[in-house]
Amino acid sequence: MNWKKNLRKAYIGLIMAFLYAPIVMLILYSFNNSKSRAQWGGFTLRWYHELFTDEAIMGALGTTLSIGFLAAAISTVLGTFGAIALFQMKRRPRQAMLSVVNLPMLNSEVVTGVSLMLLFAMAHIQLGYVTLLLSHVAFCVPYVVLSVMPKLRQLDPNLAEAAQDLGATPMQGFLRVILPDIMPGVFSGFVMALTMSIDDFVVSFFTTGSGVSNLSITIYTMAKRGISPKINALSTLIFACVFILLIGVNLQDLRRDPRKGKVEKVRIPY
Repeated sequence: MNWKKNLRKAYIGLIMAFLYAPIVMLILYSFNNSKSRAQWGGFTLRWYHELFTDEAIMGALGTTLSIGFLAAAISTVLGTFGAIALFQMKRRPRQAMLSVVNLPMLNSEVVTGVSLMLLFAMAHIQLGYVTLLLSHVAFCVPYVVLSVMPKLRQLDPNLAEAAQDLGATPMQGFLRVILPDIMPGVFSGFVMALTMSIDDFVVSFFTTGSGVSNLSITIYTMAKRGISPKINALSTLIFACVFILLIGVNLQDLRRDPRKGKVEKVRIPY
């Protein structure tokens, strides 16, 4: 049976190599002293220095982060209360409304971007920072609802009523009883919304105006003239930040529940 285990390990290794080999190459060439991707010109930090002195990229990074965190925060609030409202509906209306809420996730981004652009044009709203923020909130809310709903299903349906019977107001019951239990879903929805906002290109391309561009649009514009090694450096820093954040979240989970990091010993009574 060892050959089956070795085959599974080899299969997993091939999948991991397929997923991470491009990222490893990107990180490697971010330290390449040559602009050519066909030859190695020696180790250098030149592209990182030029990255932080590039006003266009730094401006796009600031816009991306501000739009991302604002859209994630707004969509988390709207999505959480929307999920609670949907959860309190009857089964058939809830299923119908969930289908409508999930439609932006299933719809093509091109259709979403064009429809939002036409909506802003009909409302005589000039394309710019505000329209970019509103469009990101629009397609991030369904991801928050999708993350919060499973946590609501796990709650005791009588929990809110028990809190009110003990003297808590509806808002106090929500903040002190309901919210702590669904917080993992709320946090997951926030992270998902933040990731989708930072990663988006198509919707942003149709709903932004002149003078306002995020990283994806800036990189797309620069790619027409050829990929600069500064983009490799920027991508390496983004990957490093996400990797460190992931390690921090896992370590925090281990601190809360140390049993996750070790195998529990079972004592057999005699």
